Amino acid sequence: MKELENNIKKIKDSCLKELKKARSLESLEEIRVAYLGRSGALTEIMSTLKTLSLEQKRTLGPDLNELKKQLHDAYESRVSEFEKKNLSSDALFDVTAYKPHQMHGSLHIYTHIIEQLTEIFISMGYTIADGPEMETEYYNFTTLNIPDDHPARDSHDTFWLSQPDRLLRTHTSSVQAHSMEQATPPLAIFAPGRCYRNEATDASHDFMFTQGEGLFVDTNVSMSQLLATARTFLQHFFGKEDLKIRVRPGYFPFVEPGVEIDGSCPFCSDGCSVCKHTKWIELLGAGLVHPNVLRANGIDPEKYSGFAFGFGIERLAMIKYGINDIRLFHSAHIPFLQQFA
Repeated sequence: MKELENNIKKIKDSCLKELKKARSLESLEEIRVAYLGRSGALTEIMSTLKTLSLEQKRTLGPDLNELKKQLHDAYESRVSEFEKKNLSSDALFDVTAYKPHQMHGSLHIYTHIIEQLTEIFISMGYTIADGPEMETEYYNFTTLNIPDDHPARDSHDTFWLSQPDRLLRTHTSSVQAHSMEQATPPLAIFAPGRCYRNEATDASHDFMFTQGEGLFVDTNVSMSQLLATARTFLQHFFGKEDLKIRVRPGYFPFVEPGVEIDGSCPFCSDGCSVCKHTKWIELLGAGLVHPNVLRANGIDPEKYSGFAFGFGIERLAMIKYGINDIRLFHSAHIPFLQQFA
């Protein structure tokens, strides 16, 4: 009995001394396991109670329970001290401090350029429209006045899917068709998105690319409104208020008349390698919406008219940022992507 009491005192003194000397939460945990754990010193002492007489149990039992509580409270007190100390030291840590040579993320060039485009068109009163990338022949071709024998419907140009009458859209003009079908004029939308063409990949062509399409439908819409919109858009995009445009005849099945819109080179006044020394760069395909397109989408061409324009987003980005290979847009070339951080 006397020996057991001495062991209890030794455990108490030893545990309290080690708790006081501990210098980390890890060492505190080791002390807790050594003394208060399932196989700890105090647990072993308590297991010997079953060998004692009833009178001895009545004497030592409460003392052991009190000791267990005392040691546990001392342990919790030390843990609390360390946690408060860690919190106070964290307050001195500057989370905004710069650490050199760290990798960081950034917007991809696609996201970066599409955000610029959408901001410009929203500021001009347009809404952003979206549509399915897996289209039907009806929306991709028929509603856009593209004849049945047009070469664009050929497998050489279009990715036809195994499902009947399903294809990967070849332009975002199909979004125009959906928008005209679902809304009543006046209508002003800008539709950026992915398109797919079955063609060879090189520095200036890819089987997947992004295209931006604009559409405006209202009463008494004229070519002058189209040209003013195109010039305003291009001036904002290239950050050149003195940028001029010129217009050439062009053919697109869904507009009549159709035009090609060139912009004065934003990088020179006398000719450079970007404009191939012509001082002009081909930028947009556009025109007044063909009456057949309006009619196919439930809009009366006798009452309403409109204009549409489209462009390759990569092409504008390549001109603006001097990118010489369209394949870089889909690459994981870190130095290229870091330019747009």
